[in-house]
Amino acid sequence: MSDELGRILEAAARGEFPAPDGTTSVIGQPNARDAGVLAFTAHSVVFTDEDPAWVRERLAAAPSDPLAAAMNPVFLAELLARTGRTMSTIDLTTVAKALPGPPEVELREIGDPGHPRVARALAYRDGVRVWAADGGVVVLGRGLAGRWECAVEVDEDARGRGLGVALARAARHLVPDAAVWAQVAPGNARSVRAFQRAGFRAVGSEALLSANGSLS
Repeated sequence: MSDELGRILEAAARGEFPAPDGTTSVIGQPNARDAGVLAFTAHSVVFTDEDPAWVRERLAAAPSDPLAAAMNPVFLAELLARTGRTMSTIDLTTVAKALPGPPEVELREIGDPGHPRVARALAYRDGVRVWAADGGVVVLGRGLAGRWECAVEVDEDARGRGLGVALARAARHLVPDAAVWAQVAPGNARSVRAFQRAGFRAVGSEALLSANGSLS
């Protein structure tokens, strides 16, 4: 297993990124669970335990601009077939610094491992904790390469009142680390805006490949 991906993510959280030189780094997986692709400005990272020579061969054959080859659907489909994994979507990758003090929104922690949100998060994160507010929940857990990740969910009848922003900002108060990450489907414009308003900044995109059929 490699800890190189963890170092890349820690640096990105500080605003330090791989050189925008148009290349793709091919590195090992940080653990058995996590494989996939990260794309930063003019630099991509493929993290997999597959043969690097095969990865570079398929990247070169991808029908796209070389800068976008690692996120090209043809390459991703070949990587999925090669690894026998599944994926949900290509997400926008965002990160925010932790904030001091308690959250501004009132929360109560859910300790029941059978709760739907807990069960879903446990499929692809470790150390999962879930807090509920009136009308929504915020989830924290260790995801890709051990980074702290958050997700929020707002009930349909509670939308339009700023709760999503408040829950996303709450994650910045709750995280026991220097930063917290959030992956958002680019088409979910409402969620993208909420995380931006909560202080999360976009740093790239990612395609995570799941070994057990869970979709993150």
